Amino acid sequence: MQRYRDRLSGPLLDRFDLLVDVARPGDALFTAAADRREESSAAIRERVIAARERQRLRQGTSNSTLGARELGRVAPLTPDDQALLVAATHKWGLSARAYHRVLRVARSIADLEDTQAIASAHVAEALAYRVREAAADNPGMNSPRTFSTR
Repeated sequence: MQRYRDRLSGPLLDRFDLLVDVARPGDALFTAAADRREESSAAIRERVIAARERQRLRQGTSNSTLGARELGRVAPLTPDDQALLVAATHKWGLSARAYHRVLRVARSIADLEDTQAIASAHVAEALAYRVREAAADNPGMNSPRTFSTR
């Protein structure tokens, strides 16, 4: 897998919004499935439709099409969240394009949760999706979910 990933250039990987590792499921996944209560596909579909409608009403288009200026208007961050994102950008060498992709994903996560403001948890989750590529290159790196600017 690493050999294949090494063949992809940084600028190409920079254009992906989400980078998610999917591990092979263990036997416990199948035996414990009956004990878990999970959100149905229909419920997830309704949340996605509602989130897209919120985006359309707020800005007339989806988050994925927003430019940097519009993104700054519809996805303002608190000073602490801004510092977190800037620090992560420096720590993991993220490009300006990746910075804006993280912000778009954080805005989308907030929309899916039906929250007006982007919270620290939304930024951290968006970073977790983006920083997978940096973590693969630096095995000793901190998890983005535990990243702190302090």
